[in-house]
Amino acid sequence: MTDNGRDTGTGARPVEAKRKRKSARLDRPSTIRDVAARAGVSVATVSRTLAGNYPVSAETRTRVMAAVESLHYVVNVHAKALSGRVAGPIALVIKDITGPSLAHVAAGVEQEAATRGRLSLVCSTHGDPAREDDLVQLMREQHAAAVVLVGGAVPDPAYQRRMAGYAEALDAAGSRLVLCGRPPLPAGLPATVVEYDNRGGAFQAAAHLLTAGHRRILFLGGEPGLSSAEQRRTGYQDALRAHAAAYVEELDTSGLYTRSSGYLRTRDALRAGLDFTAVFAGSDMVALGALAALREAGLDVPGDVSLVGFDDVPFAADVSPALTTVRVPYEELGRTAVRLALDREERLADDDHVVLSTQLVIRQSVRSPG
Repeated sequence: MTDNGRDTGTGARPVEAKRKRKSARLDRPSTIRDVAARAGVSVATVSRTLAGNYPVSAETRTRVMAAVESLHYVVNVHAKALSGRVAGPIALVIKDITGPSLAHVAAGVEQEAATRGRLSLVCSTHGDPAREDDLVQLMREQHAAAVVLVGGAVPDPAYQRRMAGYAEALDAAGSRLVLCGRPPLPAGLPATVVEYDNRGGAFQAAAHLLTAGHRRILFLGGEPGLSSAEQRRTGYQDALRAHAAAYVEELDTSGLYTRSSGYLRTRDALRAGLDFTAVFAGSDMVALGALAALREAGLDVPGDVSLVGFDDVPFAADVSPALTTVRVPYEELGRTAVRLALDREERLADDDHVVLSTQLVIRQSVRSPG
């Protein structure tokens, strides 16, 4: 018989305490000690089983893995990275993740990283050098296998010093700096460079217009001093010289690689009464803006004005008329960056600077001047 419920109360307290202990265990992540206790083995045995680098019996492995599954145990990846037992991620650091060309570089990095069993991290700087500094340092602390910096830059002494600092700091941590579409560094620094032929591609585009008979070409270039923009401008000027066409300074404009910039510069050139029969846009986004401005002015492309772009982003083939442009192998750029970074110990040092080719894609936006 119970005495005023005392026995019931005495029996309830251990049950309640047991429930609280169980609840507390569920409220926190499971640890390797929890797995060891559930499987009835030592912590060392669990560690060896999960690492796969030490022989354990099939029966022990089955018990450990059953405990891992029942406790929803997640391995501390950061701790494994510190011990060198897990492959570091590939970090992609870009100015803007919304740009179509940069998105394709990111896709190439992710695809190659996944093929090699690596995670890929995409970080955006929004054009802020201080944020880029912080992200590179963060990736160094996270033991990234490689940090891939994408996009043009002004190759001044300040750039050289910053990149040299990145390269040496990452190398000291066992990581690798990869400059993708960026100016290369002096020889001897621990960095990999993957570029594409901006100058040659621009030469092909301008030469295509000149061969069609155009002599006054409005050039919608990129930002002054930016490496990729200057290379495309040089290719444009090379083609003018090769075809004995005069360079007209007022037809050579600079600006952002945006649709708005292409529209405004083309509109302003038309309003100023500049004489041109073709437009060479420094990017396909710029070409899209130029096309809008030409149509707004009642001009037909290519009937009145021919148009070429640069990049060959997906919409280039779908606009009307389909855009003649320079194809840049952006996905291959990303894949190559990862391959070179991860395979560097198997290659010669001379292979740390690679230039991928570009290709002129001829569609329907160019015609001989009437």
